[in-house]
Formats: sequence, structure tokens, C-alpha cells
Amino acid sequence: MVIRYFFRLILGLLLLNSSAALAESNSTYKLASGDVIRINVFGEKDLSIEEIRLNDAGIFSYPFIGDVRAKGKTAAEIEQLLTESLKGDYLVDPRVSVSVLTYREFFISGEVKEPGGYPFQPGLTLRRAVALAGGLTERASTGRISIIRDQDASRTPEQATLDTVVMPGDTITIDQGFF
Repeated sequence: MVIRYFFRLILGLLLLNSSAALAESNSTYKLASGDVIRINVFGEKDLSIEEIRLNDAGIFSYPFIGDVRAKGKTAAEIEQLLTESLKGDYLVDPRVSVSVLTYREFFISGEVKEPGGYPFQPGLTLRRAVALAGGLTERASTGRISIIRDQDASRTPEQATLDTVVMPGDTITIDQGFF
């Protein structure tokens, strides 16, 4: 009986910790083209949107407001923008929540078995990204990995290791090793 209680307590703490990490990543995550978000306005079914994908410019259309530029903003910033826009003319005290449903893909090419685009997952490292791509080929070099960050306007490749954190939109290239 005590063991079961202890197990449930540990499991509960682990789940709480993982949801806190996800909430933290959502609070600093900058939206961009390809992200899918959910907008909920408490008590207003017509203003709540279950699923909306940001277009190529990082914009979505919202009732009564029109086009909303989400690119480069966090979900909390979109919540605030929608709350301010709906307040007064449309609603007295709107309660808006915005959450990220699907993150944009990251891309991996070079010496992996299945190169291509894969859905981003919070906490993703290059090691896990390689696993999603079927693993390394026989010719792969773990010392010659470059990553181009989607957020980097200069698109300059930087050296990476298998422990490097992967972000949505990143492009990863794994080169051949010389034998």
C-alpha cells in the first residue's frame, strides 16, 4: 500500500515537472510560418478556433479583427493582442488563451537513413532528431554536423554535437566522415 502511494507520488511529480517544462517552452517559443495554434475565448464559441495554421508570412485571420501578425510573437503576446482588440467594442472582459498545437518541422539531411522534415517536439536534441531520421549511415561523421537556425537571419551554419538542442525550423546537415 505504501509502495503504491509512493509510486503515484513520484509519477505525479514527474508529470508535473514535464508539463511545467512544456509550459515554459511555450512561453518563450516564438511563432512562425507553419505553426498550428488554438485560440479559446471563454464563453464565446464563435470566437474560439480549434485549429489554425499560420500562413507563409506568419499571419492568421481572426473574426472582427482581420489579419493578425503572429510571426516572432509568443502565444502570451498573441493572447494579450487579441484581448486588447476584443475588449470594449466586442466584449467587456474577454478571457483569451492561445496554445501551440503543432510546431513547425525541422529538417535533417546528409548521412542519415531517412532525410527529410520531421515534426518538432519540445526538448528535442540532435541525438533524438537523428533517431527520428532512422539513425546515422555507416559513413556519417558525428564530428562534422552543422545546423542552421531558423531564427538566424544570416543563415550561417554553426557546428553542432549530438547533444545540441534542436529548434523548430532548424536545418541540420550531417556530413560524411573521412576514413
